[in-house]
Amino acid sequence: MPRLVAPHLSEDALRDVAQPALSADGLLLRPWNQEDAPFIQDAFSAPDLQRWHFLRIDEPAEAERWIDAWLQRWEAGTDAGWAICQVRQATHVENGTSAPAVSHPVGYVGLREINLGAGAAQVSYWLVPSARGEGIAARAAAAVSDWALSELGLHRVWLMHSTSNPASCAVARRAGFLPEGTLREHLRHADGWHDMHIHGRLAQDRSSA
Repeated sequence: MPRLVAPHLSEDALRDVAQPALSADGLLLRPWNQEDAPFIQDAFSAPDLQRWHFLRIDEPAEAERWIDAWLQRWEAGTDAGWAICQVRQATHVENGTSAPAVSHPVGYVGLREINLGAGAAQVSYWLVPSARGEGIAARAAAAVSDWALSELGLHRVWLMHSTSNPASCAVARRAGFLPEGTLREHLRHADGWHDMHIHGRLAQDRSSA
């Protein structure tokens, strides 16, 4: 059956390339690997992370499967997830020169529900409590969005968060996402149905910023 509108991007747009590492103002966003499994298990033991992400990871094998799933989703072209790491300067005593030192992960940022034909994807993110309050989530979300809109070539990225989560709303605004409306009782959390705020960025928003 002929299509009346051509796909925005080819279905092979992700499968044909390796997942890149991204830099973002003191951050390195890199693909997950199995060495991150202890971090993932520990991160999802935090009650406030469980509250918003509906997930608890109790066993190392569960964390390993969580990581494997992201690698498989990239291959399938449906989702992309990055570990958020901080970059600091470290001095090498032997020659007196400095080189960047990359921390262990402090959080996650990703693209969900990637629809290459429609040119759109959902941005999501989380941080462990010890990394909050430094603007890390906003910088990471902005960097992934910039990559998705410029390098990958999407037309639109969007995100949503519970109206009971004002911290996530602040992250969205700092990352350049414009508020677009509210979905009433859109997601069910442990304490009941939550209204969700929607924010969006278009490719053209980057050029007008």
